[in-house]
Amino acid sequence: MKDLATRAKTKKLAPHEYQGGSFAISNLGMFGIENFDAVINPPHGAILAVGAGIPTPVAENGEVVIRNVMSMTLSVDHRVIDGALGAQLLEKIVGHLENPMGMLA
Repeated sequence: MKDLATRAKTKKLAPHEYQGGSFAISNLGMFGIENFDAVINPPHGAILAVGAGIPTPVAENGEVVIRNVMSMTLSVDHRVIDGALGAQLLEKIVGHLENPMGMLA
């Protein structure tokens, strides 16, 4: 894994070492981008676009509090993945992000 990561950073991977994936994640949040739509690159069936966490006023227990809110957009190839299944995946991801201790159960 370390060898692959090192060669990826130095642009020394052979094409057969990075082709053939099924899912991708694109994170522009680290550059301060709040939200965006990522384009699926074949052969992937889906890509998750992750935006920056932004301090945002939200209602909580009848009060306005500041919470970090992050945008995620899932693009799916409907020839491969049904949109409803993609929505269920997003629902699970959100659930785990909002309650990470739940992943230990």
